[in-house]
Amino acid sequence: MPVVIIPLVASIVASGLMFLVLGGPIALLTVGLSDFLNGLTGASAILLGVILGLMMAFDLGGPVNKVAYAFAVAGLGAATLANQAPWQIMAAVMAAGMVPPLAMALATVLDKKLFTLAERENGKAAWLLGASFISEGAIPFAAADVFRVIPASMLGAAVTGGLSMMWGVTSKAPHGGVFVFFAIDNFLLFVLSIVIGTVISAFAVVALKRYVVRKPKVDEAALATA
Repeated sequence: MPVVIIPLVASIVASGLMFLVLGGPIALLTVGLSDFLNGLTGASAILLGVILGLMMAFDLGGPVNKVAYAFAVAGLGAATLANQAPWQIMAAVMAAGMVPPLAMALATVLDKKLFTLAERENGKAAWLLGASFISEGAIPFAAADVFRVIPASMLGAAVTGGLSMMWGVTSKAPHGGVFVFFAIDNFLLFVLSIVIGTVISAFAVVALKRYVVRKPKVDEAALATA
């Protein structure tokens, strides 16, 4: 039962719901977001970078993150030396997606007492994950403290996305982070935008953890016996 039957039935039910119920609304939402992003190109480049940054940090590899990433990758084929906007969008998406894990790694260094031992260990790995453009490196932190980690991550990622677009940074590579430096023009500005966003997010999450206290969970069993 736990090895074959339950996983099989759960997979059938989940895939059936996705195909019959959830697939249509998700597809419409994806198309709508893509159309909205397409309408922001040109004069709204900095705003586009900010929105893409927010999307990249919103769910750290989830559907919203993937829409922003797919939007950037889809335009790479249309980029030319005369039209470098798709390369700029790719650079903004990559830079913004690197911010959350790097920020969490930095935050664990700034104030270790705010993080558990497991989180501090995850912070060590997050340096490499962030540098490689693997946004999922921040998921352990968000899972433990979503209402403080996600807003802080979105703040820094939005700044990074906007700065990258403002400075005209371009990336011809769809992935790789700093390890594809050879495919990134204005690489120093690319790194600077990431550093600025990382510092902003790191200080934001530290401040939120220090001064915004979570409500303790109510032990319902203890209340029932009291």
